[in-house]
Amino acid sequence: MAVPKRKTSKSRRDKRRAQHKIEAPRVNECPVCHRPKRPHHVCPTCKTYRGREVEPLRTPVP
Repeated sequence: MAVPKRKTSKSRRDKRRAQHKIEAPRVNECPVCHRPKRPHHVCPTCKTYRGREVEPLRTPVP
């Protein structure tokens, strides 16, 4: 089994973990109502997707 020769320093460990930050979600403008919405999602305000009206699902998703 591979075993490290030296103890990983706190500085080295924290430099590696610095890459794992959380980013804010990307937001686009809806072409119909000009409100913010997530890309590739139905607009929560006007219920359109790519400029077209989308009818809601009749049954809830399991």
